Amino acid sequence: MDKRLQQLREEYKSVQIPKELDIIVEKALQQEPKKKRIVMWPTSAAIAAAILFTALVNINPDAAQAMSRIPVIGKIVKAITFIEIKEEKDQSSIDVKTPALSGLSNKELENSINQKYLKESKQLYKEFIQSTSKNKKGHLSIYSDYETVTDTPDLLSIRRDIEKTQASSYTQSRYITIDKKNDILLTLKSLFKDESYIKVISQNIKEQMKQQMKEDPNKIYWLTDEDAEPFKTILPDQTFYITEDHKLVISFDEYEVAPGYMGVTEFKIPTSVISSLLVGERYVR
Repeated sequence: MDKRLQQLREEYKSVQIPKELDIIVEKALQQEPKKKRIVMWPTSAAIAAAILFTALVNINPDAAQAMSRIPVIGKIVKAITFIEIKEEKDQSSIDVKTPALSGLSNKELENSINQKYLKESKQLYKEFIQSTSKNKKGHLSIYSDYETVTDTPDLLSIRRDIEKTQASSYTQSRYITIDKKNDILLTLKSLFKDESYIKVISQNIKEQMKQQMKEDPNKIYWLTDEDAEPFKTILPDQTFYITEDHKLVISFDEYEVAPGYMGVTEFKIPTSVISSLLVGERYVR
């Protein structure tokens, strides 16, 4: 190990933790959890450590001086659980994890995405409260979670699922895809030279639907005029994500292009079909 880095490490370890921080941690440990309603702040050990480091630096100038000289190896862009809400009341329940993006250099973009996630969670909780009001019968279940589906040195794709059950179930999946190196939120439109991608991708999806139904009689997609709302074309901002091997995947919510039992449906678009339409090969190859 580099002698200078070792020296800084030892210098940091030798800094005494002030009593104020001990009091903060002790109070947090002594708090009794409330029944039924659970609000959980970030559970990642790395995030917890970061919080303690922040408290230590804010309280002790010596620690701040020591840590300021430790070289930054590289930024880590990832999704963390910002807050989790669990509650049950009058035969209704809610279990919502709110993701938050962490590590972007573009804090305006990071905050904008996190505010969007928080706004969605507030709306879900509002629906839960309304379902348990005196003039409502309840029986509403709301569940929301998230998953990092792509995490490479260049790209981060996060899926947030929202499921509502009240007599019947309805599931939505929403994705965001970030260029981590350039701090850019990618849109479907931004991947292509012009809007011709809409027609080309839509046609390919129709072909995939027909092939799937031919191979599996249990699969049904709404394609013909006999269907109530047949699939015609994707939206310019259709939900999508990019896989770790740089393939474009188009996603549809439950009931959007097929019966509910088909769930959320996805279609991987062959790059050969859209290669001439792409602005470049940085994201999709």
